[in-house]
Amino acid sequence: MKSLNLTFKGITGKKHLLKLSYANDNLDAKTVRFAMEQIVSSGLFIKDGEQLYVTPVAAKYVDTVSTVLFNDEQAAA
Repeated sequence: MKSLNLTFKGITGKKHLLKLSYANDNLDAKTVRFAMEQIVSSGLFIKDGEQLYVTPVAAKYVDTVSTVLFNDEQAAA
């Protein structure tokens, strides 16, 4: 499964991650940066009085591969 991980700095300088599990996996850096800037300008993400997404820092696709060690559901069927 591939996800898009967006890293931002908050108002206090702490890093925050926004993980999008069902994002288009063909986006280029310019498009993603523009979307991150729109998230920042919206000012919608606030927790305990801290604006979480103030400065875009990084964006990357993360591909997770599952390796099944055992699955008892298949044996029961």
